[in-house]
Amino acid sequence: MLTAFCSDHNVHDVRTSQGPLEQLKEQQRLACTPNLEDVGYKRQKAGGKLWVRERLESLVDHNSFNEVGSITGQPVYDKETGRLVSFIPANSVTGWGKLDGRKVFITADDFSVRGGHADGGIFNKPVYGETLARRARVPLVRLLDGSSGGGSVALYLQMGATYIPAMGILTNCIEALSFVPVASALLGPVVGLAAAKAATSHFSVMVKDLSQLFAAGPPVVKQATFEDLSKSELGGWDIHATNGTVDNVASSEQDAFAQIRAFLSYLPSSILALPPVMPCTDPEDRREPELLDIIPRRRSRPYEIRKIVDLIIDKGSFFEIGSFWGRSIVTGFARMAGRPVGVLSSDCMVNGGKCISLSHSIVLGAIDALGSQKTTKFVNLCNHFSLPILNLVDQPGFAIGSVAERMATIRHGAGAIATIYHASTPFYTVILRRAFGVAGCAFADPEDGKGLRVAWPSGDWGSLPLEGGVEAAYKRQLDQAEKAGPEKREELMKKLLGKFEDVRSPMKTANKFGIEEIIDPRETRPLVCEWVKHVYENVLPQQVMHKQTTFVGDHTPVGRGYKL
Repeated sequence: MLTAFCSDHNVHDVRTSQGPLEQLKEQQRLACTPNLEDVGYKRQKAGGKLWVRERLESLVDHNSFNEVGSITGQPVYDKETGRLVSFIPANSVTGWGKLDGRKVFITADDFSVRGGHADGGIFNKPVYGETLARRARVPLVRLLDGSSGGGSVALYLQMGATYIPAMGILTNCIEALSFVPVASALLGPVVGLAAAKAATSHFSVMVKDLSQLFAAGPPVVKQATFEDLSKSELGGWDIHATNGTVDNVASSEQDAFAQIRAFLSYLPSSILALPPVMPCTDPEDRREPELLDIIPRRRSRPYEIRKIVDLIIDKGSFFEIGSFWGRSIVTGFARMAGRPVGVLSSDCMVNGGKCISLSHSIVLGAIDALGSQKTTKFVNLCNHFSLPILNLVDQPGFAIGSVAERMATIRHGAGAIATIYHASTPFYTVILRRAFGVAGCAFADPEDGKGLRVAWPSGDWGSLPLEGGVEAAYKRQLDQAEKAGPEKREELMKKLLGKFEDVRSPMKTANKFGIEEIIDPRETRPLVCEWVKHVYENVLPQQVMHKQTTFVGDHTPVGRGYKL
């Protein structure tokens, strides 16, 4: 039930002469009973949206919501009889709940009350919720709809003055981000302060064709930039799911709630605890024959990285994060032997083109600016909550060309390299195929020679891809051959590549201990499971203990906050 009294629908003739408990019950009843004639409620339902308390019922475990601030709002009494005739609730509902049996704190916007603006709310209520989650060290779930208590010019008239915007409410958002998992569902037009809250989350999910996000809505934009745009044109899911402002997209509100449940299931309740271990029936020693030939022998051919992930991890445990943006990089959570891990890889189906000839090979899966930003955000997330990372490497290098340069690829790439280098969470690196150049060294050697690393027999590495290197090193000879015809150039290129074929074998690198071990791909799951169990027993507890001694009280020391 949503409050201790929400199920009591009997109409009471409550007068001021009666006791305070009866008045409390009646105010709670009115607060959690929708006014079917209210314009705001009608607008909410006409837009195909759930009412705030319907959302709470859909999100939490049955009968687990315990409201905080249940009568925050404005009771309206009959002046003659003293009878409570109506109740105008605040536009924020807050309280404790459980998701799959685990305690969380929820702040939910009620867009039906003044569109969620500050003039329809009680200012310190959502702020208190952010603080309470942090102090209680439980995950924070935000259901965003409207401005989430953000400013409205109508508030000036209520106050009788304007005001200088204060940092206080965002400070609480940032502090919460540093301590506990924060997940936000965007369930309508999310604007201003609510947009900032969505961005200051560890995980955010938009509902397709229902939610939008923008710093300022269409009327303000039209006044400022003369652009006449709809809400979806300005900030629809197809904009913000592809630029990385939000992580995932849901098909419905219920799907958004399911994704939040899934996301939180991999994380501890705070940075001061270990990720939760689940029972696992998938054999740790499972050897998948399909992995043996899953990497094409022809190096220019792509393959499905997600299929490889699914064959290695506990069956059905992959939860992808950010599939619509930074698509050269694949990130998500999974379980190995029931233990949560982060999965980091690249997608060789992205950032490629057609292979014209041996001398014009393609660069499949090159990491671009958005892929670099995605890497930074994800590694920070895993590092913050002590999730070890399964690092599956097929990295041909940074994207090149004029578009890549305009997007500041190398600057964002350097940021990703620094994040990987400074991460203290353990990595298990499996080089599936390529590891070239600066980007290759960051992904293939994330712990600077001190971490566990293996390679598959399909490994191919160096300072730059061999085909491109031959083009540069033998340019004059190739140009000379081309004068006799393209087929002559192709013939020479094939001959030159043949000279290098033997030295590029990963076995040659292993002979010199340039790669610690080359493994049968079918052994990947057993080896990773063994490693994961070890780090959960012997490495992660010490890291969490260090955080417990570093984070004094409930405040984040300077320089130790979570970085987006």
